[in-house]
Amino acid sequence: MSESIAPRASTLPIQAIANRLVRGLLRTPLVCRAIGGRLITVYVTGRKTGRRYSIPIAYTRDGEHLLSGSPFAWGRNLRSDEPIAIRLKGKLRQADVEVFSDEDGVVRLYEHMCRDNRVFANFNKITLDDAGNPRAADLHAAWAAGARAFRFTPRASTPASERPPSTA
Repeated sequence: MSESIAPRASTLPIQAIANRLVRGLLRTPLVCRAIGGRLITVYVTGRKTGRRYSIPIAYTRDGEHLLSGSPFAWGRNLRSDEPIAIRLKGKLRQADVEVFSDEDGVVRLYEHMCRDNRVFANFNKITLDDAGNPRAADLHAAWAAGARAFRFTPRASTPASERPPSTA
């Protein structure tokens, strides 16, 4: 019998309020450019419930790609080769997604994200050494607790007919 391991990342007690505030800021002209260098909104539809979620997440650039990761349940709704809507620097776009759930892929991409973004590392309880390198044991523990990594490739533009409905 497999035992479920609790996610290492933790949310704030007021996470719903914080997410609503950040989503609003990511839609606000000029402000979105300042905070949009590290945050995007991902629009996800639940596979079982059909419920639409808008989740602000941290990302790291990797060339034309945006890398992110999460141990939370919403991430299981993403599938490789199924485009989704994202809001990047205030603009709504379609993005192609590649999902990594295998240990090597998650560890490799989390390592890259942690080196580039200490807040991401801290949120996911991954310790960095003095040189800014993440502890290998923490990266593997994040994967074991259910972390997935995502590579988003934004498309040039999103037609109005493909935009997600407004969510609060």
